Amino acid sequence: HDTHATATGNGPVDAAFNALRRAFAHDAKLALFSVAAVTEGTDAQARPTVRLEEAGKLVDGQGADADTVVSAVRAYIHALNKLLVKRARTEPEALNA
Repeated sequence: HDTHATATGNGPVDAAFNALRRAFAHDAKLALFSVAAVTEGTDAQARPTVRLEEAGKLVDGQGADADTVVSAVRAYIHALNKLLVKRARTEPEALNA
């Protein structure tokens, strides 16, 4: 399943997150975005954390990559997947409708 979306934003990470929102429509709000370096040096691997909030549910996602934007996208998708699992657990009747 190929999904494509383009978007602009206040920098490459914001643009990537906006594109993800277009590709996978959802109402979750970005509650936290932080980045830590896993290794040292100019080739350090970035490890961001993305926290999404939807209807009082909070989920954290992490990603890792030498490319900060790629790692941020991985973290966002990880959090979004966790949010979908929480939705399914709290609204099982909606899945059977």
